[in-house]
Amino acid sequence: MSTAWTILVLVVALGISWRFLGSYMEAVYERRVNWLGFIERPIYRICGIDDQLEQGWRRYATSLVVFSGVAMGFTYLILRLQGHLGLNPLHQHGVTPALAFNTSVSFVTNTNWQNYSGETTMSFFSQMIALASQMFISASVGIAVAVGLVRGLKRQHSKTIGNFWVDLTRGILYILIPIAFVASIIFVAQGAVDTLSGSVFIHNPLDGFKQLILLGPIASMEAIKELGTNGGGFFNANGAHPFENPTGLTNILSIYLILLIPVGLTYTFGKMVGSIKQGLALLAAMAIFFFSFMAIGLAAEQHTTAAVAKAGITHSASGNMVGKESRFGASSSVLYNVTSTQTSTGSVNSSMDSYTPIGGLTAMGGMMLGEVTPGGVGSGLYTILLFAIVTVFVGGLMVGRTPEYLGKKIQAREVKLAAIGVLVMPITVLVATGIAVSISQGRAGVLNPGPHGFSEILYAFTSQGNNNGSAFAGLSSNTAFYNVAGAIVMLIGRFGVILPALALGGALAEKGVVAPSLGTFRTDSILFCGLLVGVILIIGGLTFFPALSLGPLAEQLSHGRLF
Repeated sequence: MSTAWTILVLVVALGISWRFLGSYMEAVYERRVNWLGFIERPIYRICGIDDQLEQGWRRYATSLVVFSGVAMGFTYLILRLQGHLGLNPLHQHGVTPALAFNTSVSFVTNTNWQNYSGETTMSFFSQMIALASQMFISASVGIAVAVGLVRGLKRQHSKTIGNFWVDLTRGILYILIPIAFVASIIFVAQGAVDTLSGSVFIHNPLDGFKQLILLGPIASMEAIKELGTNGGGFFNANGAHPFENPTGLTNILSIYLILLIPVGLTYTFGKMVGSIKQGLALLAAMAIFFFSFMAIGLAAEQHTTAAVAKAGITHSASGNMVGKESRFGASSSVLYNVTSTQTSTGSVNSSMDSYTPIGGLTAMGGMMLGEVTPGGVGSGLYTILLFAIVTVFVGGLMVGRTPEYLGKKIQAREVKLAAIGVLVMPITVLVATGIAVSISQGRAGVLNPGPHGFSEILYAFTSQGNNNGSAFAGLSSNTAFYNVAGAIVMLIGRFGVILPALALGGALAEKGVVAPSLGTFRTDSILFCGLLVGVILIIGGLTFFPALSLGPLAEQLSHGRLF
């Protein structure tokens, strides 16, 4: 199937599911869907949760942080003790302290950055109980935060934004598990492996060839890897491995699953606030960025690399196939990887380190805009809502009146919280990158000298700061410095945005709705969508432009051409 037809199929499929899944998720969080009540209610009783008691934003945030801390400790212990916990057919030893710390933070924050090869480092017990379980939990946490912020926009004169424990439970039970279950069956039907058999040993007596084929519970992990915008694969090759992504159909299904919830949440938002047009405005801004990066990436990867160009080949009918999976080709690889990096997923079906400089920039640039194109499950929605608050503030300055969003007056407190939420990521990423290139421990991990080496470091911290998890793969990051520094960046990138978002939801919930007037700036219009795109570009683009000039732009210009 050609790339154009693939995109058309995806757009149609997402257009159909946008309304149905979005409406369903709204019903889930408004508690009108209860078909799994026989499972849900016992969970509350066992855990001592009063599901009728709502929480203010501080208690909601405290519950989230405490739960995440416990989950991180639980994951860390399993990784350290995996050699003694069973389901370990390859007899893997416990993970080293620095790597276990980095990995536990990574999966709890929905980053899934992997400084290890899963098939040769983790036991089945660690993969299933520690890592795959966090894929469900961290994804549900992200949706819960987005829903909490939307409730703040919806409610009037309220001290509460919901119940974290209920939102967490319902997200896993009613949304993530059912869809992941169906998707995993499709993966298995297409040839993805899902077994507790540790390996198959192949020996050809004719030529003496011997090979160990590693197996495991892969398909079930693959489904939630994509659906929850997690990205951490069972194999180091990730989506390029035929046991994870065996056919063209699973490749398209993976892309669809990645986009499914982030796109659907815009309809959920519109329905919760009583105006689908509001959700459409956010979706339109997301789509503008997504298709722009996609077009640039596709154009860039139709050209060969600099090394191949020196041989006199500047254009190839198959595009830049260096580091690409031959089953998918250059265009499908770009579609997969750009989708993954625009959604906080981080899974790959080709090597980012071998992309052209501009091709690599499209993946990096989407993350630098704050992961809102359309972003991860929940995180994309609550982050673009922070940008929307900043946008109406800018619009208010233009017309000289108090800005409003969905009838709520946006005042100093709300603007400050939104500003913190959108600035914490770029500040963290740039500071961490500056430290890494300034000390020997940071420079020691670089594989390639010059601008490309700088891009490897910049990409790593951009990915971690946005809880994405993809990598250029040319950086040797399994060191004490990168494990600890990366974990700190991931924590700040996750909770440095979540906490202001929840605080903003609490502040807005306490406000009443003011009647619209002739001076009200409509936030469901083309004008607002354009202004929102401009604000995101200014904050993300201008902040990172100097760093990009030292990395991918400098590397591309050194080739003597823009593409």
